[in-house]
Formats: sequence, C-alpha cells, structure tokens
Amino acid sequence: MKSPIRILHLITSLNMGGAEIALLRLMESMDREKFEMQVVSMIPMGPIGEKIRAFGVPVTSLEMAPGSPGLGGLIRLIKILKQFQPAILQTWLYHADLLGLLAAKLSKTHVVIWNIRSAEMDFSQYSKLSGLVLQICAFFSSIPTAVVVNSQAGQILHTRLGYHPKQWRFIPNGIDVTRFTPEYNAGLMIRQEWNIGDNEILIGHVARIDPQKDHDTLLRAAALVQKVDPGIHFVCVGTGPASYWNEIKTLATKLGLTNLLWAGPRSDMPAIYNAMNILVSPSKGEGFPNVVAEAMACGIPCVVTDVGDSKILIGNSGICIPPENPEALAKSILKMRELSRSERIHLGEIARSRIVEHYSLDRMSGSYSNLYQEFS
Repeated sequence: MKSPIRILHLITSLNMGGAEIALLRLMESMDREKFEMQVVSMIPMGPIGEKIRAFGVPVTSLEMAPGSPGLGGLIRLIKILKQFQPAILQTWLYHADLLGLLAAKLSKTHVVIWNIRSAEMDFSQYSKLSGLVLQICAFFSSIPTAVVVNSQAGQILHTRLGYHPKQWRFIPNGIDVTRFTPEYNAGLMIRQEWNIGDNEILIGHVARIDPQKDHDTLLRAAALVQKVDPGIHFVCVGTGPASYWNEIKTLATKLGLTNLLWAGPRSDMPAIYNAMNILVSPSKGEGFPNVVAEAMACGIPCVVTDVGDSKILIGNSGICIPPENPEALAKSILKMRELSRSERIHLGEIARSRIVEHYSLDRMSGSYSNLYQEFS
C-alpha cells in the first residue's frame, strides 16, 4: 500500500478566524489514508488547535510572540520540517507564508504552497511590520510552487499588489451542507426564544462588531425600513470590542430602532440562520463571505454588497447592492419583504443548490487533495 503524503500546515494563529476555521474543516474532511498531516501555529495555540487535535492531527506551536519576529521560531520550524519531512509545506496567511518559505529553503523542503485569504485591505488597519511582510511576500511570490486564493477578488487584489506566482490556484471555501441545512423546527425554537412570531419577517446580520462589517449602514437602512413597515424585525449576531459595540448601540438608540435585537455571539449557527427570512451582509470588504454561504446552505436568501466574491457567490438567488448605501439596502430588504413565503423559499432553494454544487466541503477538500497529489 502506498504511503500517505505528508503535509505540514503552518498558520499564523489558531484563534477564531476565517482562515483558521477553513483549516479546521480541511483537517476534518481530508482522507487520512492518503494524507498524513501536522499543523503548526506560529503563536501560542488557540481554541481551533484543540479542535484540530480532536481529529487526531498533531498540533504544535512555535511559541512566537505576536508582532515580534524572532530567530527561535525559525529554528523550531526548521527542526520540525527536518523531523517530519513533509512532501509539501502549506502556509496560511502572510507571516506564515514568509516564515515558511525561509524555513523551507533552509530545510530543503522543495514544495511550498502559499494560501491567501484576503481580498479587501485597509492598510491603515495594518501594523508597519505586517505591511512590510506583505511587500516582501509580493517580491518573493514567484518562488512558491503555487499560491492558493479562496476568492477571485483576492487574486485580482494581490496581482495589483505585485504578486507574480508560478501559478494561481482558486479553491473557494467549503460549507458542510449536512450541518448547514434547512431545518424549520430549529429556526422556530430560536424565534420563540426571541419572541418573534412565525409570520413576522426577521432580517439577520451575522458578523463581528467591526467597522468593516458596516453595522452603521445596516442600522441606517433598518431605520428607513422601520418607517415603511415597523413590524419587520432585525437581529445582529456577533461580538466585538466593547467601545465600538457601545458606539453602534448608541447609534441604534439615536435612530429610534425598536425591533432590533443584539443576540451576541452564538454557537448554534445552523438554527440561527434557519430563524431568519433574509440574511443581509452590508460589508465594506470581504473575500469569500462564509456567513453568506452558510445562510445560503440553510436555504436563506441574502442581500449582499458587491465586495469580494459576494456577487459571484449568490448568483441569481439574492440581491447585490453597492456598499455603504443605506437607501439601497433598505430598498432591497423591502423588495424581499414583498415576496410571498413560497417565493422566498424558492430563492432559498436556489441558494442552497448553488452551495451544494459549487461550494461544499467535499468539493473544497477534493480540490486540496488533487492539488497535493499533483505536487507530491
């Protein structure tokens, strides 16, 4: 029997985040008979690391201090590479890309695959060190065997930033369509918890409380909607820094929003999506919006802004509008409200079909499997 292909995954952190969750899902779904995998975090291990370990995948940390590059982390990584001797080093996010490339050269690991997860970048939010790392990665981007992106918008952006790899590989995120699935009764229980009737319209927003997710535009749109139909309910699911959260709550009070619920962070996301009639994503920037894909898998039609791959993702199953436009968002919500229940259900069926066909977890893991077998 052929020995499994050894893959070492190096990631910046294993805290909660889009890249970390994508890695978790990949570890969960890869064929263990074909691949032997290890995961290394640059900084001390976060909660995702324990979840990966639960799948039987070894996880270690280089114990590097965030924002403080050191020679010790590089030496530890070289030692791990020499001991494990992977056929492929897969790196996730810029700092891991750069560190992994250097360690691979010094350990004679011949196949390095970078993984880029971003498509919209506000450089004012980045430290000087992160900006420098990005510039260095762009300069050396022709050295890795391939560069994976999870959004077409990400490839366009990084080409503009100077990336010039041997080859790009587009592998969008994958959604577990057996977990994220239409489930009316689960959604009904959430509605009962929130005191929202079965026949009332509930608009949902799921995102961290962060300026990029543009709660400001959502709240202003909700105020416009409330003037037309005060019976429509809104719920915001997620958390963030207390200072910014308080600022957004103050805005909601000033706007006089009466049918708005702050649900905080939730772990029962399939049920949360199923409680909604419509999901809105008013973000200023996205790559591949997981939240939208998860809601679609649950059969929920979406209104999204035209950022990242959001428009490509929803296809003809929802509405796409310009970002930072409360009037357009309010108009789209009211347009969705005018649809009958059966019409919204039909849109949701189209949405789920798109996820099952193009963005399932099996499809993502299959794409990575083919990639690794090609270069091993």
